[in-house]
Amino acid sequence: MTISTRKRALAALVATGVALSLAGCGAAPEESEGPGGEALDFLPCIVSDFGGFQDKSFNQLSLEGAQKAADELGVQLNDVESNTETDYGPNVENLVAEGCNAIVAVGFALSAATVESAQANPDVDYILVDDAADADFDGQADAENVKPLLYNTAEAAFLAGYLAAGYSEAGKVGTFGGMEFPTVTIFMDGFKQGVDYYNSEKGTSVQVVGWDGSTGSFTGGFEANQEAKTVAQNIIDQGVDVLLPVGGPIYQSALQAITESGRDIALIGTDADLFVTDPTTEDYVLTSILKAMDLSTYEAVMSSANGEFDATPYIGTLENEGVGIADLHNFADKVDAELVSEVEALQQAIIDGEVTVTSYLD
Repeated sequence: MTISTRKRALAALVATGVALSLAGCGAAPEESEGPGGEALDFLPCIVSDFGGFQDKSFNQLSLEGAQKAADELGVQLNDVESNTETDYGPNVENLVAEGCNAIVAVGFALSAATVESAQANPDVDYILVDDAADADFDGQADAENVKPLLYNTAEAAFLAGYLAAGYSEAGKVGTFGGMEFPTVTIFMDGFKQGVDYYNSEKGTSVQVVGWDGSTGSFTGGFEANQEAKTVAQNIIDQGVDVLLPVGGPIYQSALQAITESGRDIALIGTDADLFVTDPTTEDYVLTSILKAMDLSTYEAVMSSANGEFDATPYIGTLENEGVGIADLHNFADKVDAELVSEVEALQQAIIDGEVTVTSYLD
């Protein structure tokens, strides 16, 4: 039983890229040939946030998209990982010094460093994942050569919230985030809206613990550490049987709290399909809220290589398959078939505009 055959294809793409080797920023580019046999003078580059390319989440997906483009173009990809926030500016500038034609900066935390570099290097194409590069909030990126890749994950999280509410036997589901940024709370907003919609349709009163629509539970960072585990445990202690952690690796701390609780608690992943990227979650993950960062990053790098770079922001939606939810995998036999059908119908209703999901991207 599946939520979407398209999501299976995305999961398969994720699976093929898990073992990518990381080349390192300092390597000199190799001479490559374009499709017509001519030498292709193009160097794509990518810089992670401090989560690193092995985060089984958005850094990894973005790397896979950039690597796919480089492989298809027959060129080398230069990649560099950031270990701390102080690495962002120097890492971006090192890539400029390497002669990169297109630089993918992964994560909203790199926004300021990316914009500063873009303003100083107008001939370089910058691709910024998960941020609008709009510090003055005038609706425009702060540099003309920055293409924001954004994702209306509230739409997909809405589906996950509806699914979680219908699956829950406790009548309580929970969520928490890393830090209270829009790219984090957009998941939590959509999730709560989905639960609320389920309640309005079914006349039920499933509660959301950890987010009330304006404030909630956060770990203060994006590391899988004791603080993340404690936050997860506090939510579990309130009786939830579905838990959505939002913030890359913090799901690992949530999983640890779930296993130690001895209770039957389902986990919902974010960004990538956790069932595929992290086999330790196979018996726990109900579904994952997907952001097709691999596909949008691939397309943006290819556009730059082809001389067709367009700085117009990309916004992933259910309609363009930039966001979605993963298959149920091991939970397929645990979820009522009627609920699955309702989620599938709800997805189409959102695409058709019959059901409204609100987010900061509206």
